[in-house]
Amino acid sequence: MKSIDLASLLCSRLCHDLMSPVGALNNGIELLADEQDPDMRDRCMELLSDSARVTASKLKFFRLAFGAAGGFGDQVASSEAKNALEGLLGADGKIALGWMVESEMLSKGATKLLLNLALIAGDALVRGGRLDIGAESGNGTEIAIRAEGPRIALDSGIRDTLLNGAEENVEARTAGAWLAYSLAKEAGGSVQLSQPSPEVLVIGAALPEG
Repeated sequence: MKSIDLASLLCSRLCHDLMSPVGALNNGIELLADEQDPDMRDRCMELLSDSARVTASKLKFFRLAFGAAGGFGDQVASSEAKNALEGLLGADGKIALGWMVESEMLSKGATKLLLNLALIAGDALVRGGRLDIGAESGNGTEIAIRAEGPRIALDSGIRDTLLNGAEENVEARTAGAWLAYSLAKEAGGSVQLSQPSPEVLVIGAALPEG
């Protein structure tokens, strides 16, 4: 797949995810312009504040997961990845995050791979649950992500792309999986998935070179 094609698909994914909070911002501004009741104006301001926070959090996450964030070095602070993921999951408590990353720094490739796999696992928790993230660095990097909840729904196209690449079938919904597959493959590693289960999903990745 050409880089420009992947970039276009990732942009489509980003725009899809931003449509809701940006639309809420627009609705809040329109309501605020016409509303005279003080209590309702306060409610509109709360809506605007929440939507702005969600938009900023999503942009921060996607910049680190898809873009060139993290400075000019080859390493990214793991705390930056954690903050980005916490912002994406939000404070509504739908998904509880467990963070078990020992290394203070991760390679940029490992960071992008971790975040994209975490995004996939988080999306699979359609009714909420718990998302545990683990990573160890030594002679390479090993990543383990476990999602558990009342219902796990992992798209078969995403599963196939993570395991096999399936380049000919990549679209916006599977672009993150293709990026994860490519990052692992380019580093001489691979991605592993647990067998389909209604309540638990485990994703692992090993990067021998980083």
